Amino acid sequence: MKNDLGRDVPEGFRPFRGADASTTEPHRLIPAKPAVEKTVFSVSLSDVFDRLGIRDGMTLSFHHHLRDGDFVINMVGAECARRGLKDLTFAPSSVFPCHAPLVPLIESGTITGLVTNYMNGPVADAVAAGKLKRIAIMDTHGGRARAIESGDLPIDVAFLAVPRVDRQGNGTGCEGRSACGSLGYAVPDAAYARRVVLVTDEIADAVAKPELDGRFVDIVLEVPSIGDPKGIVSGTTRLTRDPVGLKIARDTATLLLRIGALRDGFSMQTGAGGTSLAVVPYVRRIMVERGLKARFASGGITAQYVEMLESGLVRTLKDVQCFDLDAVRSRRENAAHEGISASEYGNPFFAPAPVVDLLDFVILGATEIDLGFNVNVTTDSLGRIIGGSGGHADTAHGAKTTIVTTNLVKARLPIVMERVTTVTTPGEDVDVIVTERGIAVNPKRPDILARLEGSGLNVVPIAELMAIAHRMTGVPVRPASRGRIVAAVRYRDGTVIDVVRQTGR
Repeated sequence: MKNDLGRDVPEGFRPFRGADASTTEPHRLIPAKPAVEKTVFSVSLSDVFDRLGIRDGMTLSFHHHLRDGDFVINMVGAECARRGLKDLTFAPSSVFPCHAPLVPLIESGTITGLVTNYMNGPVADAVAAGKLKRIAIMDTHGGRARAIESGDLPIDVAFLAVPRVDRQGNGTGCEGRSACGSLGYAVPDAAYARRVVLVTDEIADAVAKPELDGRFVDIVLEVPSIGDPKGIVSGTTRLTRDPVGLKIARDTATLLLRIGALRDGFSMQTGAGGTSLAVVPYVRRIMVERGLKARFASGGITAQYVEMLESGLVRTLKDVQCFDLDAVRSRRENAAHEGISASEYGNPFFAPAPVVDLLDFVILGATEIDLGFNVNVTTDSLGRIIGGSGGHADTAHGAKTTIVTTNLVKARLPIVMERVTTVTTPGEDVDVIVTERGIAVNPKRPDILARLEGSGLNVVPIAELMAIAHRMTGVPVRPASRGRIVAAVRYRDGTVIDVVRQTGR
């Protein structure tokens, strides 16, 4: 079966029929789980498994707020292996290199299903190599919340890493020695999983900013350590210092000014890539020069946004995830630094509207872009899984203007091509591509093209960017991918926008 982009769709999955269809289909909502009678406190993971009757075939979920410093997923996986459990589905909101111990569990059949929004590292390599028995599902951040709240992703037990928990089972990510900030991606799991376990290394009499409601918590498990907060910061969340990347960032800020996106009361988000993040200082400079204030900034929050909040340039931060320890501190101390749930952030059916629909602009990155403005941030050109949508497709659809920033050539490969290896975000949701060699505007946005006339920016057709790249690198020969389907890439409404096929064949 093919979807509307001409991409394969596995049997039993719904095909993508266009970005606008994601908000027109009726939203089926199941009620959140009822309040538990009493929260139980435990000091043994084995006791938790016994109490909850965890058995073969169950779905266990986790969040990724500790990112590459997380200990909890591996801890639970080891207990599953020790008990000889089989045919489990793991549903972490993201997977990082620190989760390499899950690979032997995939190979042994302990884990046969995986549902996640992003994966990078040994687990991603194992999936791409065909080691996972079933097709992995890769959602968006908003799409995962939709799947949980609609019953498309039923969770048997949620194991949620929480830096501090009080005696009533309320949890927060803002306090404690393992503080990681907002726990937005854990909120749907806590409210909808059949059983909820908060895994913590600090129990207190009270928590100042409870984010997870103790009424939904079945068990609190105390362990020596849930993870290393230093792992929150990864290579993908650091500003670029590359002169080429800085030129792209500077041109992007100029473009935003020319198209009227920078005005008093605007709202914004930047992706986690280094070039996307580098746009923020240039935007800040324009704001100071012109006396502008932003209504809010959202998404993964960094120290840059904290500085803008504290200097009065931004009125509110809407934070679903902290990307560094400065953001963690701010979330704890500043009332204007608000925590939001994954559903409030990006669920296409959140009422009255998710935060992504309120964005004036979003700045995103790309691994590949094609002539139809489709963007890939899921695989490299060889089909190896290196990431995933996260909030990419959610924000691209919701924001009034979506700008993708990227070097035209990376690792001697052209980034603009006729057809991307994997579609993560459909071209109909992408408005502008900014590279160091030129800027391409989607023909569906003639208003942007008109505003850029006489700007001094080098605006060219996207086909010309591809031609420039090919003159620099030659036309690459891309291997045909004929292996079995190993992952289904789902759009935010749960339809399949593309697939990933097994590598190494």
